[in-house]
Amino acid sequence: MRQEFLTEEFARELDRSDELAHWRGHFYLKPGSIYMDGNSLGLLSREAEAALLSSLNEWKTLGIDGWTRAEQPWFYLAEELGRKEAPLVGAEPDEVIVTGSTTLNLHNLMAAFYRPEGKRKKILADELNFPSDKYALESQLRLHGLDPQENLVLVRSRDGRTLEEKDIIAALTDEVAVAVLPSVLYRSGQLLNLSLLTYAAHEKGALIGFDLSHSAGVVPHKLHAWDVDFAFWCNYKYLNAGPGAAASLFVHQKHFGRLPGLAGWWGYRKDRQFDMNLTFEPAAGAGAWQAGTPPVLSLAPLAGSLALFKAAGMERLRAKSLALTSYLIYLIDAGLSGPPYNYRIGTPREPERRGGHVAVEHEEAVRLSAALKRRGVIPDFRPPNVIRLAPVPLYTSFHDVWQVVRHLKEIIDTREYELFPRERDTVA
Repeated sequence: MRQEFLTEEFARELDRSDELAHWRGHFYLKPGSIYMDGNSLGLLSREAEAALLSSLNEWKTLGIDGWTRAEQPWFYLAEELGRKEAPLVGAEPDEVIVTGSTTLNLHNLMAAFYRPEGKRKKILADELNFPSDKYALESQLRLHGLDPQENLVLVRSRDGRTLEEKDIIAALTDEVAVAVLPSVLYRSGQLLNLSLLTYAAHEKGALIGFDLSHSAGVVPHKLHAWDVDFAFWCNYKYLNAGPGAAASLFVHQKHFGRLPGLAGWWGYRKDRQFDMNLTFEPAAGAGAWQAGTPPVLSLAPLAGSLALFKAAGMERLRAKSLALTSYLIYLIDAGLSGPPYNYRIGTPREPERRGGHVAVEHEEAVRLSAALKRRGVIPDFRPPNVIRLAPVPLYTSFHDVWQVVRHLKEIIDTREYELFPRERDTVA
């Protein structure tokens, strides 16, 4: 192990050679703070702020005419943003729509794609996914008069952190109608092999969809080429569209003839939407999965943010993300993995199995997180023992990573964590 790799000067050298470093200046970073929670809520960019202020001004000056006369007419805004977001997930332009919220989009998609028939009545999920997805899937089963205890199959984890793709494939029996899985596990940061799982599901006669909430904007995907049936994700994490931003969904073109599960007037074909016919005629693409009027002021920041992603490029962002997480893992392994520190890495070390954040495990994780916050480092805590650290390639520097590791060391050296209770805040 080369000692110069552990120095502050080496971190600064990495920043000097970083071709994406200039994007950091586009974001509002709190002075004296290191933000490592972009996998929960991304920071505000100047572009997103400008887009929101522009929409407010259009509302002020145009009133209802903003639907047709705004710079990006509000009537087509959700479709336009879907087209701009599609390259980030490897979709065709008409396969993505910005609408609803993550869980409501899952409900909408399942209402369309989950059609229990014969012995194919089960939904396949996993025990490590974000609980909201499980709640929604259980609801869908109950709506069909089915018992979730019998018909929701949860793939088990062997180590409490990760999933084995072969275990998922083995669970894809001829009783499974639809599988819904995360692209990246929200605790450990494991990235699943979406292409392999999609192929396996289709070989076994099941449909498959993915929750991309912890990968959209930090991991490139090829949803269309992989033949994924549907996907959904939030836009307030790596995509920096603001708290509670409108979410997105993907529907593969091969399913465009399928009616949305929860139809509404905004999913009507655009050229006849204001004819107010009582017979529903769905839009030709993923836009059919819209229900109500789009929240224009919530959509606006995403318009600004997507401009940054187009300029920076997903492949370059992924390369830097992997470099940042690799550097973080290296520093912890090198200096903090043994006594008295005893930090552990709960994230797969293989780049192809890793998303955008690192799960740092410690028995005192909740108190260590509180100590980090007092020092100006913003992580998040996930029970029972995980400090999630997300170095975001658009605005996190290598020097930030080096400083975070220094703080982790000093908090143990000084036993500073003992000043805090063993309980998390209401919002972790």
